[in-house]
Amino acid sequence: MTSSDVRQSFLDFFASKGHHIVPSAPLLPSSPNLLFTNAGMNPFVPYFLGERDAPHPRVADTQKCIRAGGKHNDLDDVGYDTYHQTFFEMLGNWSFGDYFKAEAIAWAWELLTTVWGFPKDRLYASVYQPGEGDPAEFDQEAYDLWKALFEKEGLDPAERIVLGNKKDNFWMMGDTGPCGPCSEIHIDLTPKGDSGGKLVNADSPWCIEIWNLVFMQYNATEDGKFQPLSACHVDTGMGFERVAGILATTQNFTDFTKPPSNYNADLFDGIFAAIEGLCGHAYQATLPADPRHPTETEARDICFRVLGDHIRTLCCAIADGILPGNEGRNYVLRRILRRAVMYGRRLNLKPGFFAELTVPTIGNLGGTFSELRKNEEIIRKVIAAEEAAFDRTLDRGMSLFTSLAEKGDLSGEDAFTLYDTYGFPLDLTEILARERGLAVDTAGFETAMEQQRQRARDAQKKSVITLAGDEGEATRFVGFDPQTWSRHATRVCGVAESGGKRYLITESTPFYAEMGGQIGDRGEVEADGIRTRLLDCIKDPGGRHLHLIQGDAPFEPGQEVFLSLDTDRRRDIQRHHSATHILNWALRETLGDHVRQAGSYVGPDRLRFDFNHFEALGTDQLQEIERLVNEQLFADQPVNTFETAFDDKPADVIAVFGEKYGNVVRVVDIGGWSKELCGGTHVERVGEIGQIRLLAESSISAGVRRIEAVCGSAAREVTAREHALLGQIAGSLSVKPEEAPARLDTLLAKVRDLEKELKDLKSAAARGKAADLTSQVQEINGMTVLAASLEGVDANGLREAMDGLRTQLGDAVIVLAGSGDGKVFFNVSVGDACQAKGVHAGKLAGALAKQCGGGGGGKADRAQAGGKDPDQLPEALASIADLLG
Repeated sequence: MTSSDVRQSFLDFFASKGHHIVPSAPLLPSSPNLLFTNAGMNPFVPYFLGERDAPHPRVADTQKCIRAGGKHNDLDDVGYDTYHQTFFEMLGNWSFGDYFKAEAIAWAWELLTTVWGFPKDRLYASVYQPGEGDPAEFDQEAYDLWKALFEKEGLDPAERIVLGNKKDNFWMMGDTGPCGPCSEIHIDLTPKGDSGGKLVNADSPWCIEIWNLVFMQYNATEDGKFQPLSACHVDTGMGFERVAGILATTQNFTDFTKPPSNYNADLFDGIFAAIEGLCGHAYQATLPADPRHPTETEARDICFRVLGDHIRTLCCAIADGILPGNEGRNYVLRRILRRAVMYGRRLNLKPGFFAELTVPTIGNLGGTFSELRKNEEIIRKVIAAEEAAFDRTLDRGMSLFTSLAEKGDLSGEDAFTLYDTYGFPLDLTEILARERGLAVDTAGFETAMEQQRQRARDAQKKSVITLAGDEGEATRFVGFDPQTWSRHATRVCGVAESGGKRYLITESTPFYAEMGGQIGDRGEVEADGIRTRLLDCIKDPGGRHLHLIQGDAPFEPGQEVFLSLDTDRRRDIQRHHSATHILNWALRETLGDHVRQAGSYVGPDRLRFDFNHFEALGTDQLQEIERLVNEQLFADQPVNTFETAFDDKPADVIAVFGEKYGNVVRVVDIGGWSKELCGGTHVERVGEIGQIRLLAESSISAGVRRIEAVCGSAAREVTAREHALLGQIAGSLSVKPEEAPARLDTLLAKVRDLEKELKDLKSAAARGKAADLTSQVQEINGMTVLAASLEGVDANGLREAMDGLRTQLGDAVIVLAGSGDGKVFFNVSVGDACQAKGVHAGKLAGALAKQCGGGGGGKADRAQAGGKDPDQLPEALASIADLLG
């Protein structure tokens, strides 16, 4: 069977068992505590926790996964064995409160042995047996099911069932979340298949776990407890590449003489063929007998596997909108790309090779994951740009490594600097060191790594406003309806204090609490005829709206009050919020679907929108974006909002990463072309926005761009200022406004010509002055010396004069000085014979400049320097004899 046959037959099998086949979720996870989607169950966590209702009781899929960084990190193993990968597909079947252990075990056995023909006598199953301090109890139910199955097949359960503790047989997605005991299915791939289960969970490449059946019964909480879930679920995960690799290596279980390898699957054939064409070596499928000292062939095969895996990771991540960068998951991708480029260097591959590997990768995976083909151009551009940037960094890193290696063994700090600053993986640093007979302090490296991890953990800690007293019920928000904006009647729940500030809490409110980038409302509260300003509105973890009170006005629980918004301010905020949605749409239309919101600010006077993109936007792109957004405003289409079940939302609705959604979500639909999940406030029709003007586009970090814009009256003011400025410029040029650009071009061209003419005249004058200086030549310590000042000559003029004097005077010490605009310039030349007497141009220039309040230097024969005090120039030149004495 081909790999495509394996994938399809898995899905077909579980469809026949009543499972709904769903597409892979993106590699960008919905859970903010994950770097990547790293397991098939990630998209289904809300169903396991009961936060959302599962739309289908039985589901099957193939899920794209990345395990690199975080709790599940396979990066360092990739290449050195034949079954670890950073990117892989996880085939899975799921039950949400439907079937449980009996069906999961029986179907797994049926698919493996009946459909795919796995040899029954080579299969083993593991069952959870808690060790000391491990959670829960022995999984008796799973043990009994496996025991009965093996006995039915004529196999000895005592040999076929292997018990494992929490480390091997209790599955957790992270430190918290859904979890439970699991049964892993392993296959013995030794030539005779007679290991007797001794290699199960022994990290042997000859006995591999192929399927993990997780029985979700618990939720791990932050305080270390394991609480029963409201319903039991099944979560299974099968390594797609492992199964395809086993079938390919054994030629459908007819030949067990070759070492098993995922990389034997046809998934890698196209990539390996491309690498072979680039480097001139064929992949030999060897495994390193000693990973620390591989042979030449083994080292090449390691490089093949690293490149084959890493290009799949980069292509799939970028297709899902995750770009290489400097922080978090983006930095992990950058590290993976740099690791690949480093290994490519070991194969002597030319710069730009990694981007070429996108073609076979997308060719293989694009049929299953259409986003790869849709974003093929962007994927190639991003990888090419990152690769070119790292090639420049890599040369500097190699220079640093060489200088460090000249001093002896590398410290942990040295290795960490190479890793963190220059992208050198520790394993490659060790290889480079061994080639020079040096050692690397790996323990010190791990210490530095842990310190970095701790800094990252500390940076993620967030402060939360803690209010005294009972949290109470969440505030009912009524502010979507403009009828509630003025004198909304409600009752006081209480007043809370935090950090010296007082917050009014009411049963209901029209005040929007700061969330999702939109700032909180302002306004006033009227109680017993007394009006008090409310300066802000935020929300606490319990969902209560906290209205920041100005002053010390008293409020009593149960007291009736009337809340009123600053309505003009709210309308301006709404304009900017709807404009943000339209801008998001226009960016995706112009740049591609990889654009994802990375942050935003929505206020009454401006908006800020951060998004993932790999390069600065050009003027033409910005003009096209501004044209698109304003074109939509002219159509004055309605802005509709509606609530729906999360799983029933339209397929083209955009959700924001990191937001936690419940069963019911709110969709903001602008004209049918912009659909986003959003809880913020918006205009009723886009025409209310008036006009959108883009003010600035910039980079805020690697791979993240920022656009700042204004709309409504703020945009009108920007346009009016620009119009007035253009009129002023046109008036100064005595032309019509539309003629101003051409007139400016003409004037600037004339200015450039005049500047060139002036430069030529100054150079000629400098050379003329230099010709008159020979009378000032003197002899000091047997050397011909000229030290002179050229009044009104700048640094460029000094260079012109120096070129002529060097030819005229031959082997000499020449010091020329000039001044202008409160600055001093030195140009120094020292001939070979003078250098032999210990005169160094750079040191001499630096000493002279220091006397004039400056500095500088250069090489032994030529140097330049500058100062800030022209009054000290005569004394500096007079000191030449002492400096040369």
